[in-house]
Amino acid sequence: MLNYYTTVNGRLRRVDEAQEGCWIDVVNPDEREINSLIHDYALEPDFLRAALDEEESSRIETEDENTLIIIDSPVAEKGDSGVTYYTMPIGILVTPQHVITVSLRENAIISEFAEGVVKGVQTDLKTQFVLHIMLRVATRYLQFLKQIDKLSSLLEKQLRKSMKNKELIQLLDVQKSLVYFSTSLKADETTLEKLMRGRYIKLYEDDQDLLEDVLIEIKQAIEMSSIYLNILSGTMDAFASVISNNLNIVMKVLASVTIVISIPNIIAGFYGMNVQGLPLSQFFWFPIALSVGLMGVVGLILHKKGMM
Repeated sequence: MLNYYTTVNGRLRRVDEAQEGCWIDVVNPDEREINSLIHDYALEPDFLRAALDEEESSRIETEDENTLIIIDSPVAEKGDSGVTYYTMPIGILVTPQHVITVSLRENAIISEFAEGVVKGVQTDLKTQFVLHIMLRVATRYLQFLKQIDKLSSLLEKQLRKSMKNKELIQLLDVQKSLVYFSTSLKADETTLEKLMRGRYIKLYEDDQDLLEDVLIEIKQAIEMSSIYLNILSGTMDAFASVISNNLNIVMKVLASVTIVISIPNIIAGFYGMNVQGLPLSQFFWFPIALSVGLMGVVGLILHKKGMM
């Protein structure tokens, strides 16, 4: 699907066909649309293929007069088990006349630009427009990281009460999301640092300031994800130790109970055999009383030793 947008009176407007200085939004294009883009805008086929690769990492590359920037953006999806966080690449192609964004699926960040949520965007100022997209990506990372922190705190409180597998699995999913975010953020930081050198696209004075703002946001997100990941790793280790300790306590109690209830079997075994000389064997109540008495003594000893 191809959509065309241009800035009219300070606002993004959708237009029917491409114009000079417009933004072309490409979402999950079919083969015909891919070939049309390659032919109409003299794009490198590998650029489009890379932008549509879900596993493509963040990078920047220039060929002739076209520049490909791939940046990993955060995504949140609601499912039956809760919210899932992961990253997906956004391909940004900067040509002499246009900015083309390419994504495999609908992306909330790109949709915000298309819907006019982001103000002060000029599609004809290509470098500035690209940096606004990157700034929005960095801001979304920070937003999702705060949500992940709140979610992990909530799951931690629930785990302290229940110690169920459901909360542990959810914490593992949160930890996996943080690993995705941390890896993608570091790749985005490398791409931005390359962009700052000015060798790939021309940077004006205002663009330089905006790029520095994006880098600051990305570095802050990297630091936050690192802190949250370390805290969560420590929390998981602590809960693993607590669960293991609880299991040891249960096993110790069960072993103590087994020892106590085995006493009547032992005594009944002795008095049930044809053995001469057992004390008070003529009284049927004596083995019962002896069993109860020994069980009480052993139970008291085990209780004092903290095993029951």
